[in-house]
Amino acid sequence: MTPSVMNIIALYALAVSLVAFFYIGRDKAHARHGEPRTPEAVLWFIALIGGSLGMIFGMRFFHHKTKKISFQLTLALICVVQLAVLVWVLKR
Repeated sequence: MTPSVMNIIALYALAVSLVAFFYIGRDKAHARHGEPRTPEAVLWFIALIGGSLGMIFGMRFFHHKTKKISFQLTLALICVVQLAVLVWVLKR
């Protein structure tokens, strides 16, 4: 894989992680104010398309979804799959 392709992938992951961080913070604010929440499926989708690190950092920063084991396990599974794909791609 060429360095330019790796840079594009890294920038993409950073951009999606920023979106994930924003969404988890927004969901926390909505939860506090009794406003409509972001469905977990949307949060998982954002993590799946490359925002898992932003989601993890957002969870820690905003103290949101940190006690919900089902959410954390699903996010962990997404991270494992992403890591496996990354290792597979880098070995090619």
